[in-house]
This record gives sequence, structure tokens and C-alpha cells, in this order.
Amino acid sequence: MTSSGGGGGGEKERMTSRGGGGGGGKTVVCVTGASGYVASWLVKLLLLRGYTVRASVRDPSDLNKTKHLLALDGAKERLQLFKADILEEGSFDTEIDGCEGVFHTASPCNLYVTEENARAELIDPAIKGTINVLASCARVTSVRRVVLTSSSSAVIYNGWPRTPDVVVDETWYSTPDVCEKLKVWYPLAKTLAEDAAWKFAKEKGIDMVVMNPAVCIGPLLRPALNVGATEIMKLINGESFRNFSFGWVNIKDAVNAHIQAFEIPSASGRYFLTERVAHLSEIVDIMRKLFPDFRLPEKCEDDKPFMPIYQASKEKAKSIGIDFIPLEQGIKETIESLKDKGLLDC
Repeated sequence: MTSSGGGGGGEKERMTSRGGGGGGGKTVVCVTGASGYVASWLVKLLLLRGYTVRASVRDPSDLNKTKHLLALDGAKERLQLFKADILEEGSFDTEIDGCEGVFHTASPCNLYVTEENARAELIDPAIKGTINVLASCARVTSVRRVVLTSSSSAVIYNGWPRTPDVVVDETWYSTPDVCEKLKVWYPLAKTLAEDAAWKFAKEKGIDMVVMNPAVCIGPLLRPALNVGATEIMKLINGESFRNFSFGWVNIKDAVNAHIQAFEIPSASGRYFLTERVAHLSEIVDIMRKLFPDFRLPEKCEDDKPFMPIYQASKEKAKSIGIDFIPLEQGIKETIESLKDKGLLDC
């Protein structure tokens, strides 16, 4: 399959034993937290490439979380659902044993957790869950590479200026003290979890590559809102837009980058996955052009200067064949998907 993110790059050096069509299902990989937005798309595209996928969910019998996975092309033949808990040590041992690759996406995602609950509900589970999965990888001999889903929020919160002339790339690391000062608990959790992962992987000799995607937008595979779709939903029929700038990336690019990072031997380190940084005012403008009948906010929630945008380096992502889908297309796909899922009345 040709990747939607232009994943033709690195074709000559792609591992024949790790993909290149998946060898009729002979290549077995694991995806943790498979009911999530990124993970669901990972399962979908891995199956389309011919992989056999072992996918972990908290409760395989909960069809609200698994029905969309079981309906994917190739699922009947090559998808195996496992019950696993990232907070339970050894919970992934059976699932991971025999897998050549592990895509670890499972992690708590709560952008609105309070400061009092951040440690117990978000930070500690993110760190412990990541180490538990990596420990399972270290206990087996089959795993060749781990691809860890981190976040752009583990890149940008370091106190350095982020202005239109600044280019952010993979060499940026968020720092815990800045996250704590700003009281941004999700970025703190992702930063600490990624840092713990790198230390553990180095100690155990695990070949690990880390993905740092921005806010993902694009089609939904199940009627549950991810962060990107939630932000777009808030703008529809909203009285005002927040004074906030985000990095944005199409889900297909983010997921294809994960797969390319597994398949291409030279892939290493981190990959900052951002197509564009845009203020919510620009998102409103794009939506107004695409869907002129929508009732969209005309003003910002405050009269302060707009939060600045910055430039996002794409060079390293392009080195593994990712040719980013434009933001406009991602917004269009998101809204059309929201309509198809019955989540929009307009």
C-alpha cells in the first residue's frame, strides 16, 4: 500500500522482514490502547499493509470500543484483540511475545485534570504504563523495534521563544520546570514519560523510535471525539474562539510516520510531526471558506494580542517519506467525518 502521507521515501531500505506489505500476515506487531484515535488508525493501516496485529484494549467485549476495529479490512483474518492494563506489570507479556514491533500509544489523556489530581490521574500512570510496556518488550527476544507515541507537547514547553521566525524541531525538549510553572499537566506527563522511556530503552538495549505528533485531525473511525475534533466542534455554533495557537497534523500522516519509523532501518530518535502551526482564528477562516453555511464565531474571547505561531521543521519527517497533507484538507475531512458519524446537526 502507498501511504497517504506520501510514504514512498526510504523504499529501497525498507525492511523486507518488517513490512513491505507485511508478508501475508507473517509479520506480527502489537498496538497498545487500540481503541484510541491514533491507535485505531494504526491498526487500520497496519492491516492494510498486510501485518498481523495484536491489539490491546481494556475490555475486548466492549463493542463500543472494539466494533470499529473488528469491522476493518483484514481484521477477521489478522487482528487479535487482547485484554491488557498498562498499569499492571506483566500485563503485556503474552501479547508482545512473538511480535517483531510494538507501537505503544496507550496513555492517559486528560487535558483538564486539576493540579491536585494531576500526579495520580495523569503523570504517574503515563510513566508507569510506558515502563510496564517497555519492560514486557525487554523480557522477550522477538521485538526488534518499539515505536512510542509521545506528543509535540513534549517538545515545545521549554521557555524558549516561539515566534513566527522561530523553527521548532526534534532537538527541542520540554522541561518539567516550565510545564509545572505553566501548570500544563498533560505536557508534563508526556515529557516525563518520554524521558523515562529513553532512559529505560538505553538501559535495556531496546531499539526505540519516538513520534511527537501535534494535534491530530482527520476522519474518525468511531464516534468518539479526539482533541482535534473537539476543538473544531467548539468552533461550530460558538460565540467566540479561544486565543490559542496549535500545531496540527493529519492523522494519516502521523500514523504513516509511525509505520515508516518501524519499517525503515535508519529511522532513529524523535520525529516532530506538525504540518502547520495555526491560531484558532485561522482555523475559523478556513472553516468559513470550506463551509460558508456554518455559524462560526466572529470574535476572540479576549482582546489581547493573538498567541503567536511558529514554524515547524518537516525535514526529518520527510526523510522517512512523509509528505504532509495540507491543514485545509484535514479540517475538511474532520468536519465531513463528524457529519457522517451524526455528531453535527449542520
